Amino acid sequence: MTPDQIESAVAAAMPQGVEELKRLAAIPSVAFPGHPEEPVRAAAALTEELLRSAGLPRVQQVQVEGSFPAVYGEAPAPPGAPTVLLYAHYDVQPAGDLAAWRTPPFEPTLIDGRLYGRGCADDKSGVISHVTALRAFQGRFPVGIKVLIEGQEEYAGERLEAFVEQNPELLRADAIVVADTGNPRVGDASVTTSLRGMAAFTVEVRTLRESLHSGSFGGAAPDALAALMRMLTALHGDNGEVRVPGLPRGNFFGQGPSEEEFRQTAGVLDGVSLVGSGSLADRLWSSYSITVTGMDVPTVSGAVNAVQPVARARVTVRIPPAGDPKTTVNAVTEFLRQVAPWGVRVAFGDVVVGSGFQADSGGKARSALNRAMERAFGRPPRDVGAGGSIPLVNTLLKQFPAAEILLFGAEDEDAAIHAPNERVDLEELRRVATTEALFLHELSLPSALGV
Repeated sequence: MTPDQIESAVAAAMPQGVEELKRLAAIPSVAFPGHPEEPVRAAAALTEELLRSAGLPRVQQVQVEGSFPAVYGEAPAPPGAPTVLLYAHYDVQPAGDLAAWRTPPFEPTLIDGRLYGRGCADDKSGVISHVTALRAFQGRFPVGIKVLIEGQEEYAGERLEAFVEQNPELLRADAIVVADTGNPRVGDASVTTSLRGMAAFTVEVRTLRESLHSGSFGGAAPDALAALMRMLTALHGDNGEVRVPGLPRGNFFGQGPSEEEFRQTAGVLDGVSLVGSGSLADRLWSSYSITVTGMDVPTVSGAVNAVQPVARARVTVRIPPAGDPKTTVNAVTEFLRQVAPWGVRVAFGDVVVGSGFQADSGGKARSALNRAMERAFGRPPRDVGAGGSIPLVNTLLKQFPAAEILLFGAEDEDAAIHAPNERVDLEELRRVATTEALFLHELSLPSALGV
């Protein structure tokens, strides 16, 4: 096929791809504990159906220990051609506060060329971009294809890491496309070359055997919630910079967003300052950040006049690409122990860690991607970082050190992933699917193979 034919084939396949994205995003495949398992398995079944429809001769669900099944597909490489592994995930974040959604989260709604709904961007757009790109070749792929779509990335992606380590030959490839990132803005062609790692844990503070009447005991009885708040606020200085020793600010050698762009994308209210120091690229992509993502405390509506005996918080730390997650957890938890007031009892649990990623300068696959993306977007791509984490990427890098790992996708920074009113721009999705199809073609050419 010629590049013109590939572009036309992707464009012709897009209406079907959009309808399939609607079907997939309508399934509430939240793989968190406490959520129904049946929708997650339904999403796996539909993903399997979609990969079969893309012309892959072998497609099956594979069991991942302690997790939901992944969906695997493959097509053998033509003689002398490389093999490409395509990755995405079909599970999604919980919908959160339904009142904050302008449209129902699991009723995908098309408004002005954008499809709204939980998972429409993260990462069911990645599933559809793979399917649409593959469908353009009608089963005659120019390179070997392997596809891995996992089912519990949002909650416990480290379980797939063990699967990768245990099944290296199943997944071995010359290039790996991870469709779980995106451009800073729609149409701003970019390749993500660094990812922060992450760590998360729960901290619990106990002070009393049971709650006490605040009138009779307040003023002398130690309040667990007050102690926990003091500990959490100690994590940052007055300007919001992380105060934990051993977690220095990093540097990103590339262009990040302007403050105006960031404020608009993030929805920062007028008069509210940004936090931290250094460039925005430094703060977002190469430095540590600490966020309290949840607390177990009495609600305002259910509040009673009592001194609290116990309080808990979930803390998430984002870690520069070269940082060590386990060392980081130790540093943060030790700091919280040191700043805990009044001799309160402190315990930590439910620890999750994942490593970051830093891409090499680029090889044949990156060059092929540059050519494909320039044709699809009308401009050459630039390197950007991502503040989010995809722990699997570092495992793939360690398992297949000779493979080039390429991160791009349709999740632009205004897509509201993990938040209410998540959406994907359908023209961006078309460009990403076109890029992927052109990349597979470019990688098969003699110039890419060094022939």
